[in-house]
Amino acid sequence: MMDAQPSLFDLPIAPKTPLPEGFRYQAGLISAEEERDLVASFQDLPFKPYEHLGYFGNRRIAGFGWRQDDAGRMVETGEPIPDLLAPLLTKVAAFTGLAQDTFRHALVTEYSPGAGIGWHRDRPPAVAIAGVSLVSPCHFRLRRKSGDRWERATIVAEPRSAYLMSGPARSDWQHSIPAVEAMRYSVTFRTVRR
Repeated sequence: MMDAQPSLFDLPIAPKTPLPEGFRYQAGLISAEEERDLVASFQDLPFKPYEHLGYFGNRRIAGFGWRQDDAGRMVETGEPIPDLLAPLLTKVAAFTGLAQDTFRHALVTEYSPGAGIGWHRDRPPAVAIAGVSLVSPCHFRLRRKSGDRWERATIVAEPRSAYLMSGPARSDWQHSIPAVEAMRYSVTFRTVRR
């Protein structure tokens, strides 16, 4: 009888610190064909340069359902999540165990080579955050201040994989993605308290 426990070498990267409570990862959420069709559909999205409080990031975004106002607060737009993301959202909801209609924000991000995201924690009203990595891998880093030291964990988010940050992973830990080496897309869905 085979052991159901994965070997150390089957994991994305063995973190220095165990992954935070509320963080989950699943490889292979979608097939290569689904990924190819989804990325092809992104060519029609209204991408714009990422901007936050006058700072422009080295990536482009297309957001739906919520947006940041001039003060950086998230405000609801009433714009629905587009149909092209519906099959992916169904799979993300099944992976997370959260009701599909609780995901009220979607963000498609295009990372050109050299683009990344600095350390941050998503602000309310986001409650749970689920993301899907597409086209190329990235290092997904987490950290939390503990006394005068940082606890850290890192995984490799492979193409077609998904992650969930909820509970302490969402509220107590920061996350970042260092500069990517190749073109990458991500789709992030956020639940919002009604």
